[in-house]
Amino acid sequence: MNSFPRQRRLTATALIALAVATSGTACGSGSGDSEAGGTDGGTYNIWDPYPQFDKGSAWAKLLDACATEAGAKIKRTAFDTSDLSNKALLAAQQNNSADVLIVDNPVVSTLAEAGVLTTTAENKLDTSKVDANLLAAGQSGGKTYGTPIGANTLALYYNKAVLKEAGVDIASVKDWPSLTAALEKVKKAGKKGITFSAIGTEEGSFQFLPWFWGSGAELTALDSAKAVSALSLWKDWLKEGHAPNSVINNTQTTSWQEFASGDYAFAENGTWQLANAEKAGFEYGVVPVPGISGGNAAAPTGGEFLTLPVQSRTGRYATSQKLATCLTSTQNLYDTDTTLSYVAPTGEVQAKQVEANADLKPWVDAVKAAKGRTSDDLGTKYPKISEQLWKAVQSALSGAASPKDALSKAQSAAQ
Repeated sequence: MNSFPRQRRLTATALIALAVATSGTACGSGSGDSEAGGTDGGTYNIWDPYPQFDKGSAWAKLLDACATEAGAKIKRTAFDTSDLSNKALLAAQQNNSADVLIVDNPVVSTLAEAGVLTTTAENKLDTSKVDANLLAAGQSGGKTYGTPIGANTLALYYNKAVLKEAGVDIASVKDWPSLTAALEKVKKAGKKGITFSAIGTEEGSFQFLPWFWGSGAELTALDSAKAVSALSLWKDWLKEGHAPNSVINNTQTTSWQEFASGDYAFAENGTWQLANAEKAGFEYGVVPVPGISGGNAAAPTGGEFLTLPVQSRTGRYATSQKLATCLTSTQNLYDTDTTLSYVAPTGEVQAKQVEANADLKPWVDAVKAAKGRTSDDLGTKYPKISEQLWKAVQSALSGAASPKDALSKAQSAAQ
């Protein structure tokens, strides 16, 4: 008996939530230059959010190799991240979904609730080796809807020369008090402290979450005392001159540009800046974002999930599963995640990455402590919560409201 579902009903809730959920955060890309084609009976459609990789790229060659292994012809279509999510919903409405869909992880639960995706129980994708915290980003209602192809997250880059001049030993930075003490020393030495992105978009929430979660706060209680302590930390840094007022409008790109000037001790940013870090012209290091009392804070995970959308022609699933299994094999995950500057989703491949490049160790540690934004079964509730969170951050940092009042208002709106 075929266990795969036929077309599921798309929900209005999911369609509305997608408008916020698809805001760019951890990984940027340009617009695709090709249009979605219909599902040809003899050709399998693969949609991905990597228009930066052309037909001659390692990624495109991997897709071709997996197609050969599966004995299939493929048509690859690359979209901008937000455009891909909307196209996936539209295609599902028209009963014309891609066979393999690679999508930003916060969108998985939205597509799942909309009835677009098959579960791993149905499609038989093996997720047994995937780290549980990463897999959680693709889970909703106790079911799993795909497998991560890799993850990126946030950590603290630091300028070794600035810290040395200020007399700061990076090993001493273990929690919020010691980090603030380091920023005070940097300021006294005539340098700048820390830069980050607090812009009023999903990007701002993404950057605030390590501090929010690092305080022990939960997204279901934005106005908790722990949450207030996290926003107060950022507010105090601006007040004391440890962080610039520009963070209110900073994207992760402009924040990085500030750090690349060489004047800042720290910058909160992600794995996607590694290539730029090598070009910065000064020695740098990376440490996970510390929790309020020590340990590594949970930073949000970025990166994509490989999913298999629901098809009316269920006979296509067997080949789609072969394609997906090939793309997520150990060696192919290693090659793909190296290309994308991602940390692999399995311990086996993570070990290979660190063996090849010891500088990835702090990123692997950060990813192991990371958390999906839609985890805790938040699903389509997350976009609304996130919007209120970034509004609270903006309100507090601009001086329009106290951290406590801003978060109290956010909680009321999110409910």
